[in-house]
Amino acid sequence: MQRIAPGPDQESVWDYPRPPRLEPVAERLQVIFNGVVLADSIRGLRILETSHPPTYYIPPEDVQTKLLKPVSGRSLCEFKGEAAYWTVKAEGRTSERAAWSYPAPWRPYEPLKNHYCFYASRVDDCFVGSERVQAQDGDFYGGWITSQVVGPFKGAPGTLGW
Repeated sequence: MQRIAPGPDQESVWDYPRPPRLEPVAERLQVIFNGVVLADSIRGLRILETSHPPTYYIPPEDVQTKLLKPVSGRSLCEFKGEAAYWTVKAEGRTSERAAWSYPAPWRPYEPLKNHYCFYASRVDDCFVGSERVQAQDGDFYGGWITSQVVGPFKGAPGTLGW
């Protein structure tokens, strides 16, 4: 693993802290699936954790929650607590477990309560500002990669042991 040096106005995921930092997002966040805007917010939050692209959390007021259906199964984050998962159904198309949320996040991540985070790989488009994000490799972390972050990023095959 070779750390990529960040350029001007870039962040290296290797400079992100552990435990993760929670911070507000200044840019507009959008999530689109099957031609439907699932989420549109200027009040998002992001989590920054060593080796991972940021994950973006959108408040429920800015999400079309009627298009989300809860699914069975939970996961446990050692920092944030227990995550619930959501399937998206829009205009006759379904994406299984396309989003997750923390119904009762642990301290100091309480501001994430009931916010939704979407896997960019399981919806059609996600945007930070006007930039379309690239999905993080793998199916576990769900980070959004933009031109403002450099890696290498954990998640791809062979990176679990980093």
